[in-house]
Amino acid sequence: MGSLIARLQRLRREVLGLNRRNQECLAVLNAPRLIGLVDHKGHTKQVLQQHGLPVPETFGCYTRQRELVLLAREVDRHPEFVLKPARGAGGEGVVVIAGRAAGRLLKASGTSLRPADLVAHAADIIAGAFSLSQARDEALLEHRLAPEPTLAAFSPGGIPDVRVLVVRGVPLMAMLRLPTRRSDGRANLHVGGIGVGLALPEGRAVHAIWRDRSITRHPDTEQPLAGVRVPAWDDILALAARSYEAIPLGYFGIDIVIDAKLGPAILELNARPGLGIQLANRCGLRSLLDAVKGRDPGRLTWRERVVLGLELVERRGAG
Repeated sequence: MGSLIARLQRLRREVLGLNRRNQECLAVLNAPRLIGLVDHKGHTKQVLQQHGLPVPETFGCYTRQRELVLLAREVDRHPEFVLKPARGAGGEGVVVIAGRAAGRLLKASGTSLRPADLVAHAADIIAGAFSLSQARDEALLEHRLAPEPTLAAFSPGGIPDVRVLVVRGVPLMAMLRLPTRRSDGRANLHVGGIGVGLALPEGRAVHAIWRDRSITRHPDTEQPLAGVRVPAWDDILALAARSYEAIPLGYFGIDIVIDAKLGPAILELNARPGLGIQLANRCGLRSLLDAVKGRDPGRLTWRERVVLGLELVERRGAG
């Protein structure tokens, strides 16, 4: 009983809960105008591009139902693409098209749909079916990034991404998110993606979860997850730190895909990142947040903020 109580007390000290995240991080560190900016994926991409940061190409943005005929024409021009709501969250409403066969569009998960079904889905996006506020939205048509070969072996039917949690411009925790058949090609954890916690210094797997349970192998391929090591890791940490200079949210998650040809590219920023990253890493965030509070990272360059993040993680491990 004593050991159980001790474990619960340690969890209480270390794990960041939802209420504390909202009160101490979102309310204090995130300005409403920046939250509004990040909540619109198209506007976020424009700002990141202006700061020289890589993002997927946008083929089109559609705001009215009468523009869907233009979307249909643009879709015909691209064998692969992604359709997503500009103000969506958690991967809801995102459709990843990986090819065509017999007049149908093939989704990354292996299922298919008619072009008319895709247009109908875009109409739902514009009507606000997937937006954060259920208000009218915009449908974005984007270039589909191709997974880097090393990670592609761990992610059949979709594209993996790396989520990095950034606090006051300092990268503090990361996980690799892997799609599954259940997640329909999306990497988001709450729709069935896998979260692989990553050691911040080198991007090496330390633990993995699927549907809030620990796992050691990919459920679709039986591929062992302990062997995951994310390539271009220094570039990923650099993008995470540099993005703060473009959009200075004090607390956010950044999702990065390693494209087979382009290298790391930023998918989006999230002003309300979920807390499953702690489960994936088997590690709480509170001590790291407290350590950042005692510093003034706003005076540091992005390189110095990366170094600071690595130092804080190392000190916590030593402690």
